[in-house]
Amino acid sequence: MLLLWSKKTHFFRKLFVNFNTCFPPSTLTVFRKLCSEIESNFSKSTSLSFSAAKHGSFYQTPPKLSNQYLEDTSLLRYLKRTLPQEVFEKVNKDLLEFGEAIVANIDQLSKQCEALPPQLIIYNAWGKREEKLWTCDAWKKMHNLSAKEGLVAIGYERKFGEFSRLYQMAKLYLYAPSSGLYTCPLAMTDGAAKTIETLGLTHPVFVAAYSRLVSRDPKFFWTSGQWMTERQGGSDVAGGTETVAFPQNDGTFRLFGYKWFSSATDANIALTLARIADSQGQVIQGTKGLTMFYLETCLPEGGLNNLEMVQLKEKLGTRQLPTAELLLKGTVAYRMSEAGRGVAEISNMLSMTRIHNAIAAVASMRRILNLARDYSFKRIAFGKLIINHPLHMHILASLETEVRGSLLFLLEIIHWLGKLENGKATDTETLLFRMLTPVLKLFTAKQAVAVVSEGLEAFGGQGYMENTGLPGILRDVQVLPIWEGTTNILSLDVLRSISRSNKEVLKAYYHDILERTEMAKSIEYLKESYAMVIGSLNTVLQFVQINPDKLEVAARDFAYSLARVFIGALLLQQASLPDATQQEIIVAVRWCYQDLTLGIGSQQNCYSESAIKADIDLVTDGYNKKS
Repeated sequence: MLLLWSKKTHFFRKLFVNFNTCFPPSTLTVFRKLCSEIESNFSKSTSLSFSAAKHGSFYQTPPKLSNQYLEDTSLLRYLKRTLPQEVFEKVNKDLLEFGEAIVANIDQLSKQCEALPPQLIIYNAWGKREEKLWTCDAWKKMHNLSAKEGLVAIGYERKFGEFSRLYQMAKLYLYAPSSGLYTCPLAMTDGAAKTIETLGLTHPVFVAAYSRLVSRDPKFFWTSGQWMTERQGGSDVAGGTETVAFPQNDGTFRLFGYKWFSSATDANIALTLARIADSQGQVIQGTKGLTMFYLETCLPEGGLNNLEMVQLKEKLGTRQLPTAELLLKGTVAYRMSEAGRGVAEISNMLSMTRIHNAIAAVASMRRILNLARDYSFKRIAFGKLIINHPLHMHILASLETEVRGSLLFLLEIIHWLGKLENGKATDTETLLFRMLTPVLKLFTAKQAVAVVSEGLEAFGGQGYMENTGLPGILRDVQVLPIWEGTTNILSLDVLRSISRSNKEVLKAYYHDILERTEMAKSIEYLKESYAMVIGSLNTVLQFVQINPDKLEVAARDFAYSLARVFIGALLLQQASLPDATQQEIIVAVRWCYQDLTLGIGSQQNCYSESAIKADIDLVTDGYNKKS
């Protein structure tokens, strides 16, 4: 068509030359005007933009980030139902304002943290070794903002008693996807404060540190790291910790060792594990030889506390967060736990950081779904908005069900934490908190990877483009199943909690679910869902009774089943309320319609000794052991 028009234009121009001698000027003027209009209309109708501007006229409209507090009806309704009216009014006002601040400026700081990751400067321009850890201004602003907003402090001020934790962590939940990963040091700061408080440590060093960890003053506020992983370690802390602590005459210790993965390396303090050496320099191996220590990363007179930053880790995600390999060369430290009780006492920190891990997981799922929802009102495909494509919305609705179920699980665990800290928890809640906290962490972490990955697909090719900011969400959530215990390790932790309680926790679990679903069994549209939850509950508990020898190999499936059945009960309880919305009823029914037990009742043969051998044979098929 363009070639044809070009030829026509050439013809008319030649015609003009000939017509100049045949027609009067007035006729030529009219003719020229007519040709000009024809050319203009032709250009408009054939969109010649590619020939001139090198690009077309179509642009994708990006998803818009709005106030995430207002858009999260599940969070809003839970808080309104759970918090006393006077508490809700105050919390609601702050969360509403914080949601606006995230959109206005905090999310932009997050993007700067992603664009300007930390750097380790080993030598200055003149060749002198200085080991300086550089972080961008946005990262520093996140520190100040965290203090001012009370993102740790709220939980310890306990202004609202048992509801303070719900307030604090609802705020963290809103902040997490726009924090530039600053929620990681906040998690460990919360864990360190919790450890000092729970152990009742009164040494002036710990009292001073605690006041800083829970401060709202940016200049006074400290953050904490957690240095547990060593080169041989990973989850096997007992078998892999080589750091040695030598007692000093002044009551301090000197630590010597190599910490392979130290998150939040720029933190002011850290909690770590080491083995105390006796007078002959000998240490006790295994769990019984580990003691928990507190250290400050810098000395009072300035400079690093006898430690060397060897290198920053290059990671798949969480690039905003400084994570380093550290060599401890006589680092001054203070003993926090009884000798040999390090693993038991640091569990106070681990419980907190696992909850924070779940917050990050659920918040990331919510963020990708909210963006995908907004995008579905803007993207046109095959002649209509994608919100009008049933298959697309069916997938988003399935993901929405996963997010709402995970959020309800998270909020219930947080509420129990607040009750425990304020002496309001029942015996059942105390037992279930211990068992279900690792279940919460492992379940939400794995779901986050799956949901965010599926969520990216909702944006088509744009979901794969780094400059949209979307792929970073997936890269960052991939750390969640690994950090603070892999899925397998936490599954085994669940089994230990059952064993330690002599299975009393399973009895508590059983009665808790019966109580939560009591109303649902008499509501016509929930009866079938109720039957599915109770049937799944019985299947899970029967599996424990009949197959005690198979629990270890089935630990992951068992933990997932505990999570899905419990979430089913929570959703049915919510759907049974007089003010339940149609959406809450739909989510409950959809959740209960799936296999809540992952087939552990009907697939028992896959956990047998012959099946385990078959697993090994399958995995090692073709593997050359000599290579």
